[in-house]
Amino acid sequence: MSCFIESHGGPSGAVKGRSGPEKRVGALVLAALAALFATPLFAQTTDVDRLITDSCATCHTQTGNSLAPPFPKLAGLSAEYLAKQLRDVRSGARKSEIMQPILGDLSRGEIQAIANYFSRQQRTPGIVTNPKLIAAGERVYLEGNKENGVPACAGCHTKTGAGAPRFPMIAAQNAEYVIQQLRNFRSGERTNDFGMLMRTTVSRLTDDEIQAVAQYVASMPVPPVGR
Repeated sequence: MSCFIESHGGPSGAVKGRSGPEKRVGALVLAALAALFATPLFAQTTDVDRLITDSCATCHTQTGNSLAPPFPKLAGLSAEYLAKQLRDVRSGARKSEIMQPILGDLSRGEIQAIANYFSRQQRTPGIVTNPKLIAAGERVYLEGNKENGVPACAGCHTKTGAGAPRFPMIAAQNAEYVIQQLRNFRSGERTNDFGMLMRTTVSRLTDDEIQAVAQYVASMPVPPVGR
């Protein structure tokens, strides 16, 4: 404190020293340091590897490349999108009987750490189960269907399927998972889409178009991490 208090004087021992702006700056510095050392993030870090092993790897694998067709690949998804989906499941905004109990025990910081981790993982190539549908799926994905009023999937998910912060990477995603999610949007079972875009779009898709789009998505080359 000697740098702020230079001397004492006067009958009451009043402090003489720096005043005005300098005192205010000094107080702000001390407050900032106190806040820094008081924050929980300074005292502890999240053990991401343990979180992934305990909460995610059984269904999605340690790298986020699920080998089970009904479960999604998480690798390569933007951290913003994935964190939102995990929070939505935890709150019940997105229904998942399997995931909700798991996420219910996690803090917001742990959920963000998981999302950051999977966003850095490289996605593996997809598996096409019905190659005959790829061409039809490509047309819907890139051009939509004017007769049904279906916009192109590429408008939100990009031509490469890399996605954007609010829209997921779908290139090389498990076809069975894609089919189920499109059906969930169409039926109204899933309602956490941005601006009702998915529900509006998928409500106009036929079953054949859903199957075809899923096969095309699975066939798409994997965009690189950090796209």
